[in-house]
Amino acid sequence: MIKPLTSAILLALASFSTQAAEFVLTDAATGRDVGNWQVSSKSLGIDAATPFSIEKRRLHGGKQEGVDILVVNNGVMEITLVPTRGMGIYQVKSGDLRLGWDSPVKEIVNPAFIDLESRNGLGWLDGFNEMMVRCGYEWTGHPGVDENGQLLSLHGRVQNTPASSVKVIIDDQAPHRIRILGEVSERTFKKAELVTATELSVEPGSNRFELHDALTNRADYVDEYQIIYHSNFGTPILEAGAKFVTAASEISPFNDYARKGLHSWQTYLAPTKDFDEMVFNLKPKGDAEGNTLAVLHNQAGNAGVAVGYNIQQLPVLTLWKNTDTKQQGYVTGIEPGTSYAYNTKYQRPLGLVPKIQPGETKHFDLSYTLLRNADETTTALSQVAKLQGSDPVREVKQPQVDLSKK
Repeated sequence: MIKPLTSAILLALASFSTQAAEFVLTDAATGRDVGNWQVSSKSLGIDAATPFSIEKRRLHGGKQEGVDILVVNNGVMEITLVPTRGMGIYQVKSGDLRLGWDSPVKEIVNPAFIDLESRNGLGWLDGFNEMMVRCGYEWTGHPGVDENGQLLSLHGRVQNTPASSVKVIIDDQAPHRIRILGEVSERTFKKAELVTATELSVEPGSNRFELHDALTNRADYVDEYQIIYHSNFGTPILEAGAKFVTAASEISPFNDYARKGLHSWQTYLAPTKDFDEMVFNLKPKGDAEGNTLAVLHNQAGNAGVAVGYNIQQLPVLTLWKNTDTKQQGYVTGIEPGTSYAYNTKYQRPLGLVPKIQPGETKHFDLSYTLLRNADETTTALSQVAKLQGSDPVREVKQPQVDLSKK
């Protein structure tokens, strides 16, 4: 019995090797690190309809010293991932279109230079400049003291945790899908053992990429978890007259300040001095499988981004409007999550602090589509309209949490 089983395994491995090229770039378990590295369709001998390349670079100077970035060029767009910062996405560029924003934080900051508990838990902001930031997983939301007396810093720890492993997989067969796999762990003695397997997937020539994350509780005890996919966009999409459209049953202001902007929650101002951030809580609507879409487009309606996700995995949506001056950070956030941005202790009564059992895995799937012209924007808006149906979004004037009494 042993010989046939061994032969079968070898045959399976040989079959797999003809289907994909695999490169391990980082592995903490073995101490592996390839340093600066690159691969392309040409170097792999792939006669791709759309040539592609992947490059790993290590940054130097200032607070970005030692940061690794991965630049994936699929022939249509250039995606910059940051393994050193929780496998976040710094920016996406395609011609004149950019997904990302101009933060006062100019360097891609190494987490070694960040104290998350500084400024009463706001230290996370010292490195905040990415297009997509994972907020979680042990907790997320605004900083504050939890019910057990522990200070929970802003938006958790995962974005300031370097990946323990990074792997690139490229399919040999057309369309030669590219997958970037990472593992990010939040392990604290007596506290948590949450491990997230992240994956970015993209096809050469496509204007869309996907995220597939799997969060596993490796501890022997049940734990809480929270996640917000903080997706941030500035110019050239964000401008005076830009519009946000999504399928939702309800919207409410995060706090009293946001209440005065509820009537114009879908549209944006030009950069405006003294505009404090406005945050809105939405209850998204999905199709029969739970899939939904949120769209941000410029004033002309000929450029934008569509963010797709599943409301069975990520049941709430936060809209963050920060149309301050360009120097201060002119940006808006589309943020699907398990939770809103309130501190954890305020979200438990809302039923927005889920639990994960020992050995259990939770999956989160998202997509980002660059809308490069009016036709693509119109198509995305039509998809949102179909999800919305004939029922309007109900505007609730009262915040879900009365922070004035906290």
